[in-house]
Amino acid sequence: MGEKKRVGNPWIPGFYYGALIPPLSLNLMVQSVERSVLFYQQVFGANVHYYDVDFGAMRVGYSAECMLHADHTHNTHPTHDALVTTPPPRGVGIQFRLLGMNPDELEARAREYNPTSIIASAADKGHGWREVYIADPDGYQWAVGVLIGKSKETKRPLTQEN
Repeated sequence: MGEKKRVGNPWIPGFYYGALIPPLSLNLMVQSVERSVLFYQQVFGANVHYYDVDFGAMRVGYSAECMLHADHTHNTHPTHDALVTTPPPRGVGIQFRLLGMNPDELEARAREYNPTSIIASAADKGHGWREVYIADPDGYQWAVGVLIGKSKETKRPLTQEN
């Protein structure tokens, strides 16, 4: 791993947290863990388990377990230089989709916190979601919404037979 600025021990040992996270989770490289934590708390209502200058752990919505790692903690990672020196904002080319949060309420909180974080206002979409597009302080994009219309009526688990 890279440089640590934390003083003292983390909230729990890394191996213990690693055993607790679900099979799919997000790990976002960020310029400032604190700035990102505040954004996710204020706009998404994130449940923050822990954060310090190096690392943050939180749950966004009902099921999105997210980690935040400060850039300096990955300074020995092979992609570190490209991540911190490339001009396009982070998150370009990937979009996190989160079902189950009211997009109109999320948009209102984002507008109050930082209006420039709204990429596109809440709207009903042809794929059966009412959704809003939000960018976090590092440019990671989220499409957040709820099922509407026929999608809401026919929701079922996706299987190989579908």
